Amino acid sequence: MGTVIVSTFITLDGVQDDPQDWSFAFWSDEYGRHARDQLFAADAVVMGRVSYEAFAATWPAVDDAGTATEGFADRMNGIRKYVVTRTLDRLGWTNAHVVPGDVTAFVRELRSTADGAVLLYGSGRVARSLAAAGLVDEFRLWVHPVVVGGGPSVFRDWPRTRMMLVSQTRLPHGVVVLSYRPEESGT
Repeated sequence: MGTVIVSTFITLDGVQDDPQDWSFAFWSDEYGRHARDQLFAADAVVMGRVSYEAFAATWPAVDDAGTATEGFADRMNGIRKYVVTRTLDRLGWTNAHVVPGDVTAFVRELRSTADGAVLLYGSGRVARSLAAAGLVDEFRLWVHPVVVGGGPSVFRDWPRTRMMLVSQTRLPHGVVVLSYRPEESGT
């Protein structure tokens, strides 16, 4: 059985919205390798419509040959991608599929057949639904040392949930990847 990992970029003030506006300033080769390793450990990617549209507009045109992330673009373009959407009927990106019906039932089934990780990028509402159903095994928060002063918080409207720190990785430019496992809810 696989694991469900929510991986999201956030600011120091907990905002996850529009990471393309504030995350690129913190790029480094080590950052790229860390992202590459995470993707290569996944069997499938789940994302919401907004994340899908941003990724689909970017990754098909990327050539990362000879860079620290070499192979990332090919993997991202080739991996099975499942999109939670009520507004898109057809997806133009290679190997991308609309999640049929209930996302929690779909991810439960996907998780039961996966050998590696089912990786959820960003997608706050989808993450909340999966967490409420007890389907998130790990949260990977890519904390960027910037305060944007407003925007959707990754944990807005969540029930109280205790987390246990599983690992922490310090990357250049002050970015820290914190991996947490949920312990229990409602306490």
